[in-house]
Amino acid sequence: MTTAQSPDHQSSPHVASWYAATAHRSTLRPALNGAVDAEVCVVGGGYSGLSTALALAERGVDVVLVEAKAIGWGASGRNGGQVVNGLNAGLDRIERRFGREAADFVGRHVQEGARIIAERIERYRIDCDYRPGNLYAACTRAQLEGLAAKQTLWRRYGMDDHELLDRDAMREHVASDFYVGGMIDHSGGHLHPLNLALGEADAIEQLGGRVFEASPVTRLESKDHGHQVHTEQGSVSARHVVLCGNAYMVGVAPELENRIMPVSTQIVTTAPLGAARAQALLPTNLCVEDARYVLDYYRLTADHRLLFGGGIGYGGTDPSDIRARLRGNLEQVFPQLRGVELEYAWSGNFALSFSRVPQMGRLREGVYFAHGYSGHGVTGSHLFGVILAEAITGDSRRFDVFAALPYQPFPGGRALRVPYSVAGAWWYGLRDRLGI
Repeated sequence: MTTAQSPDHQSSPHVASWYAATAHRSTLRPALNGAVDAEVCVVGGGYSGLSTALALAERGVDVVLVEAKAIGWGASGRNGGQVVNGLNAGLDRIERRFGREAADFVGRHVQEGARIIAERIERYRIDCDYRPGNLYAACTRAQLEGLAAKQTLWRRYGMDDHELLDRDAMREHVASDFYVGGMIDHSGGHLHPLNLALGEADAIEQLGGRVFEASPVTRLESKDHGHQVHTEQGSVSARHVVLCGNAYMVGVAPELENRIMPVSTQIVTTAPLGAARAQALLPTNLCVEDARYVLDYYRLTADHRLLFGGGIGYGGTDPSDIRARLRGNLEQVFPQLRGVELEYAWSGNFALSFSRVPQMGRLREGVYFAHGYSGHGVTGSHLFGVILAEAITGDSRRFDVFAALPYQPFPGGRALRVPYSVAGAWWYGLRDRLGI
């Protein structure tokens, strides 16, 4: 069980979050200094990079991972900690856009990321406060009907882990009158995301992989027989390179930056509520996200706080006062917490793709990438890491299917992607408020 220290007394290289205050490691690994060789160089110490490097190390591949700041410094160490199955784009949307065959393929894989996480937690004894179960909350009848349709759709693809709840049943899980019902996904869960990332980095090293922090990549150079990844103080010569910087990779591969848009989301945690008060809010200790376009998401922490997130900032912008931004939403759901102290507040960026489907592919021979999980990166990144490792070690069947999904640019390109997305959020937010 984690315990928190005051946010005013942190020595962590991470942002001043509750996760950083309760992390199992607060010091950096050494930076890359000098030239090293490896079979594979992974760029980025978030879940995509960690999952790829760990899957490669499990296969006996000599792998080096370089991270610009600290393991889990970006979205992987700042997110809501919810193990949510599926992609941001529903299977019905994928079928309409990419065809039934693509939807069938994705449907066979959307729960694999959660299984990978659970297996690694057990295999490497990663202490990250994992708890099973997540809950989708419906604020309107239209949203509840949408959850019922999702249950039917997922059953069509062989998944039957969802339980619909009416208003009374919902109250057994969430002490709030804000919802008309919901749906439990019993195959989901929640955890301490930074400690998961740190545990996976430890596992990579246990298997012989090398992990370097504080090593920003300045240049990628491709040669006839391999590639050279240059950092501020060193370089890695490798046969294969995997780019996993997601929303935080700038300047290394500009052609990837135009494919996604950084979007910020904000999180607060209350001061410790005590076990009884916390359990009264969420008696079954499920994590919750609502079904609105701009959603709230929340859960209990191991030290009996409410961790509450929401809001979006297209382009990666943050509100001037995160606590003020989220307090109204929190107190709308839980009026019994009106005036509660919000001890921690932070934000982080995730990478949004226009189709809401993550992207994976090759930039050129031997250079791979994965990004654009669009707010569903905890599970998606773990799956994509394993698929990338499969492709690098000779089995590209699953990689080829995902890589073949067409890339769709934001309308208006980079200049108009923010105003376009803001207008879309306003429209869908209006529909949520009108209950349609």
